[in-house]
Amino acid sequence: MCAPPDFYQRGLRKKGGLIKWNPAVKTQKDKDALWEALLDDRIDVIATDHAPHTAEEKNNVYTKCPSGAPLVQHSLVVMLENYKNGKISLEKIVEKMAHNPAILFKIEKRGFVREGYKADLVLVDLNQDWTVSKDNLLYKCGWSPLEGTNFHSKVTHTFVNGHLVYDNGKIAEDKFGERLLFEARD
Repeated sequence: MCAPPDFYQRGLRKKGGLIKWNPAVKTQKDKDALWEALLDDRIDVIATDHAPHTAEEKNNVYTKCPSGAPLVQHSLVVMLENYKNGKISLEKIVEKMAHNPAILFKIEKRGFVREGYKADLVLVDLNQDWTVSKDNLLYKCGWSPLEGTNFHSKVTHTFVNGHLVYDNGKIAEDKFGERLLFEARD
């Protein structure tokens, strides 16, 4: 996942181990190379490792803290921020975050809006400003390296298998997930 445009500029000195990720992507040359590879399709998928280490685990000396961070809740809005900044199209975001994972992992009836497919959908308001704060985090670890980051798009609803599971900050208590089915491998 590519961080918001000013994230690293605000970052390492203030956030230290909270933004220790492997591989580290800190230089402009690194970031430019990743964007080039993503946009010319050498990178197939946009994803996060979603490593929800506790704040205590991450609050160690940089060389002693674990790598990774809780990012899955914010991966789409980060990419939408990059869309708004003209770095990537909405179509490319959908391709890299929905279509390609289903194709590459041969997941049956997922990743596309098609008749007979599972209705796994996310609704987004592309014009809703908000700021990441402890109050709107859904991570059990209770922190995010993106706290204080302002976004200009917001996920408003999420459907899993056609069931509303997230509605403007409220998570459904019912469990609607299903086991993924995979096509036979060659």
